[in-house]
Amino acid sequence: MTTATITVSSTPSPRWDRIGRGLMALNSVVTFAVFINGFFLMADASDDRMMVEGWRTFGYLVFSAMWAMLAYRPRHVPAIWEMVIFHKVAATVLAFTILDTTEGAQSSITDTTVAALTIFAYIVCRGWQSWRVIKRGDAPVNTL
Repeated sequence: MTTATITVSSTPSPRWDRIGRGLMALNSVVTFAVFINGFFLMADASDDRMMVEGWRTFGYLVFSAMWAMLAYRPRHVPAIWEMVIFHKVAATVLAFTILDTTEGAQSSITDTTVAALTIFAYIVCRGWQSWRVIKRGDAPVNTL
C-alpha cells in the first residue's frame, strides 16, 4: 500500500508568494481609497456621528498600512497577520448578526471578502513564519 505524503517547504513558491503579496497590496490600495472617501463621509456627518465616522476613517488608514506591511514583508511582521485576521473575522461575525441593516448587509460582503483574502494570503505566504524572527533573535534590539 502506498501512503501519500505532503511536504510543506519553509518558504512559499515565488508564484504563490507574489499572489499572496498582491492580494495584500490590493487590500491596502482599496482600503486607502476608502480612507480618502471617509473624509467626505465625515464632512457630511452630523455632530452626533462625527466621532464614529472619524474613528472608522482613521481605522481604514491603519488597516491600509498593515496590509501594506504584509505585502512588503509578509514573513517579517509578527502578530500583524493574526491581528488583521482576528479583526476582519470578528467584523464579519458582527455584520452577520446585524444583517437586516444596510450597514450589516454591506459589511457582511466586504469584511467576508477581505477576511478570506487575508486568510488565503496568510496560508500561501506562510505568514506564521513571521514569528521565527523573534525566535531567531533577528528582531532589532531596543537598548536604552
